Amino acid sequence: MSDEQQLKAGERAFNVLLLLLSLGVLYEAYQIAGFDLPNSPGAFPILLGLIMIASMIAILLGQRQHPKPSTQGILDETRQFLHDHFPLAIVVFSAMAIAYLFLLEFLGFIPATAIFLFVSQVYLRHGRLLASLIITAVATGIIYALFKLLFQVYLP
Repeated sequence: MSDEQQLKAGERAFNVLLLLLSLGVLYEAYQIAGFDLPNSPGAFPILLGLIMIASMIAILLGQRQHPKPSTQGILDETRQFLHDHFPLAIVVFSAMAIAYLFLLEFLGFIPATAIFLFVSQVYLRHGRLLASLIITAVATGIIYALFKLLFQVYLP
């Protein structure tokens, strides 16, 4: 490898996606009424969208000089990208967080939160059931007290 930094697997594709997102930000900013004056509501979002686009173009142009990742084909690059950026613990915890969002609708805040805290503690603490149960009970009690007593918020 030369003195230039080698691109990581999926880096260029990720930056192209960021450029597309930046174009979307600019489009949405343009939809805001009033961008004719520097202090109008739409001026700042448009400026940010333009800065994002210019930054991503500069980054992508700069990446043209960097050596490509040492992978054989798009499948190998995709596999390397997934391995580098989505370790098993992150994937499992993300799935638990998504399940928690669905449980909120069916069970309500306190039971869904207690289940999520318990399952995530068991997973992250590698099966320590008693400690996870105690932590879940204390945390759920604190959450309930904060919302119900201090903030006086109705919890579904």
